[in-house]
Amino acid sequence: MPDHQDNVRTYRYTEVPSDGRNPASSSGTAANANRRQKGGGFTNSVLSIASQVSSRKLLYFAACVGNLVAYTCGISLGWTSPEIPKLKGIDSPLETKLTPSEESWIGSLLPIGAAIGPFFAGVAADKIGRKNSLLLAIVPFIIAFTMAAFAKTVLIFLILRVLFGLGVGVVFTVLPMYIGEIADDDVRGQLGSFMQLFITFGLTFSYAAGPYTDIKTFNFICLAVPVLFLVLFFFFVPESPYYLIQSNRPEEAEKSLMKLRSGTSKSVKGELEDIKKNVEEAQANKAGFMDLFATKGLTKAFIISLSLVFFQQFSGINVIIFYAQDVFAAAGSTLPPEISAIIIGIVQILSSGATPILVERSGKRLLLLISAVGMTLSLTVLAYYFYLLERGDDVSNISWLPIASLISFIIVYCLGFGPLPWAVMGELFPGNVKSIASTCTASACWIMGFLITKYFASLADVIQKSGCFGLFSLFCLGAANFVLLYLPETTGKSLQEIQEILNK
Repeated sequence: MPDHQDNVRTYRYTEVPSDGRNPASSSGTAANANRRQKGGGFTNSVLSIASQVSSRKLLYFAACVGNLVAYTCGISLGWTSPEIPKLKGIDSPLETKLTPSEESWIGSLLPIGAAIGPFFAGVAADKIGRKNSLLLAIVPFIIAFTMAAFAKTVLIFLILRVLFGLGVGVVFTVLPMYIGEIADDDVRGQLGSFMQLFITFGLTFSYAAGPYTDIKTFNFICLAVPVLFLVLFFFFVPESPYYLIQSNRPEEAEKSLMKLRSGTSKSVKGELEDIKKNVEEAQANKAGFMDLFATKGLTKAFIISLSLVFFQQFSGINVIIFYAQDVFAAAGSTLPPEISAIIIGIVQILSSGATPILVERSGKRLLLLISAVGMTLSLTVLAYYFYLLERGDDVSNISWLPIASLISFIIVYCLGFGPLPWAVMGELFPGNVKSIASTCTASACWIMGFLITKYFASLADVIQKSGCFGLFSLFCLGAANFVLLYLPETTGKSLQEIQEILNK
């Protein structure tokens, strides 16, 4: 998250790992172990969740409504998969035929906007608040979907993709901050996991609805989601109490906290005092970019973070998400490309829910290693299939192979290199530099995503798709070696322990 988030860096929740663990769990205390033992059993877990929801109705409502903007991000990320084939088809609304270069620009400009968005989000989150920043973030989506419904030139589609990216960049910065600030300790990890889930729902919606509606209808349907968010979030969801304290509005902060906790002034008094102390501490411990290189441990942490998102992007994930239908069509799968894309979306939803469960038992390092090896094998098989196809061999008897390869790729990606680079990053840095480290890493991630999606088609013309997926598999093999040789295990360790490991 951007540098402007210094005011929240030292809050207790900022040390919560992104994989959704309770704050104290990172120190591996005996109390946490006892809680996990007592909480065993599916029935007890379901009853516990039901009890939490019942006692925190407005809090869960606020988290779900807030994550409608994450759902919108998911729609925009998957938007190109069903829409680009239509722009190239006979019923295209474009006045001129879409060229391969124009297609690559439409697919790749979202990451450019997303790399810029966090820096705007930084200023907005402090100046106008978390709630207003999210309301502002939805505006580019509304404009972009409206433009897409009526666009007839490539230039308009290029502009709206940048608008999508700007919205995504702001949302990815502000939404985790807002959810972290409104949630209490018991459910913070659970509510924090909503974002990834809502994004995959949005992706699957694009894959499922896009192929079966024309461009105008699809974009008007998409428009309903941000409009619904705008209405519900503006009228029914309170501002973050942390921001209100920071803005010297204690009475409003108390009212916000009372709504979120369904409590009284007396019942929230203790938590309100904690918030005031955390805000004061955070404002006294601001840091800048050069502080990332203040110690050997921080420098190593920054290199590890950049390396993990590098391997994440160069696994080719954005090519598969943005061009899912085209990839399946090119592979000559017996299933219709749009059905194959829907299957990928559903697999993403299911596999994304498994990571928080597995990471507590296996640790992040092992899951990342399994993920990298699994992606290597999946992409190697896919590259070999394309090699046979491009050579002119009969592949009708293995037409199921590209679907199986991509499904296995998505599963292992969602188990490891999808969510865990951000979870690791959240544990490598102390609170006072976590914000600037997140901003730099996120921007670098999106820039690399742009390079991959922009030049994939051009590279495929030179080395064909078999060469591209073979290259992606080599990067995944490099990722496995990097994790094995250089990545420390952070699960179950305190921030101090992690810093000691990095400084050795």
